[in-house]
Amino acid sequence: MHIEPGYVASAKILTANIAAAALLGSQSVHLLKAPPLVVRSLIAGLLFTLFMQAFHLPVGPSELHFLGAMPLYLALGFVPALFGFAIGLLAQGLLFAPADLVHLGVNTLSLGVPLLLVHATLGKRLQAARARLDIRGILKLDAAFYGGVTLMVGFWLAIGEVATPLSAWLAFASSYAAIVAVEPLVTLLLVSAIARRQHSAAVRLCFQPQAV
Repeated sequence: MHIEPGYVASAKILTANIAAAALLGSQSVHLLKAPPLVVRSLIAGLLFTLFMQAFHLPVGPSELHFLGAMPLYLALGFVPALFGFAIGLLAQGLLFAPADLVHLGVNTLSLGVPLLLVHATLGKRLQAARARLDIRGILKLDAAFYGGVTLMVGFWLAIGEVATPLSAWLAFASSYAAIVAVEPLVTLLLVSAIARRQHSAAVRLCFQPQAV
């Protein structure tokens, strides 16, 4: 989901940085109202960094990563997952891939916008229905999120300065089918493990299972 340096012009990068800051700023009020969300955001950032470093593979104009998006979202909540993405991308740029700092805002939007849309639609409906979380429900969330991520990458490539063949983007988009197939199992195992320990004060502080 990374856009490699050189694909997006400086003026568009600046616009993306402003948009990413606005997205995070609009949700920062929740951190002030609920301090435990700060703890969960830091946990999300750490887990997201570990997930990204555990598996990443260049695919066409971008990279295939294990993002662990739905484990973060369902175990920690929307706001921590959103800030966790930003924290993890910043940490990756500072520690592992300094060149990625150029597109920090671009990559944050590539993850944050799909997460926001999933939260506002499928996530809200799941919360309202108080439905039991199962593989089918997680698959829907994953498919919607990763579909959004690949569309965001396609958007950046479409407005980029480097001509990218449609076949290259299709190869990247199809590569995420493997993540959609594997991640629901990780999500279910993690959320179930946390739910079994929900009476622990430390678990209640650090996690909020199915916090949609």
